[in-house]
Amino acid sequence: MPELFYDFHIHSCLSPCGDDESTPVNIAMLAKMLGLDTAALTDHNSCKNCPAFFEAAKAAELIPIAGMELTTQEEIHVLCLFPALDNAMEFDKYVHERIMPIKNKPEIYGNQLVKNTEDETVAIEDICLINATDIDFYSVKPLVKSYGGIMIPAHIDRKAFSLINTLGDVPPDAGFDCVEIKYPEAVENLTAKYPYIGDCRVIFDSDAHMLENISLPNNKIEVDTADAKGILSALSKI
Repeated sequence: MPELFYDFHIHSCLSPCGDDESTPVNIAMLAKMLGLDTAALTDHNSCKNCPAFFEAAKAAELIPIAGMELTTQEEIHVLCLFPALDNAMEFDKYVHERIMPIKNKPEIYGNQLVKNTEDETVAIEDICLINATDIDFYSVKPLVKSYGGIMIPAHIDRKAFSLINTLGDVPPDAGFDCVEIKYPEAVENLTAKYPYIGDCRVIFDSDAHMLENISLPNNKIEVDTADAKGILSALSKI
């Protein structure tokens, strides 16, 4: 079975906290140069830079995953990964209608740039993408599944915007099959305190907002098929 080095949590220049140099093209090319086999673009509450990322990844021979870091009603960050670009872009339309319509302030939060494969800015997102949506945490799994995707609670060991920090626990009916932990050394304590995590696949990602933070090839996943569907299937089971 193939083993793939991965990073499933990367932000581009579309995320307000993302560096302007983190264009979809630069991310795809650098991820491949670093030795990754697959990577997911997961901007805050948007997939609009995924089309350019997919084109660049194809040229770089990197397996692309279209994704989003969704902010729930409770302000929990959740990775949403999809088996195909079309699924992600349909989900993007749904989320766009459900984010708080507060204008971005680039001088405070940063730019929100949509790029093409020539690294040209083709649009600027006006709504501040770090705001919460009206989608509650318990609705995320069935919602994302209806678009063919999977949900993964993000960086649950962080003190901000995480499942544990917000809810104070990992509910036994949480429903997810995979969880992202930022620091590998936190796994033992988390699984001891929250037994639910012990039944999940645990992944480690960079949550990169700048190019230099993209993961080195340290983390790998075994898959049945080396494509997006095979990767999502592997993430959904131990």
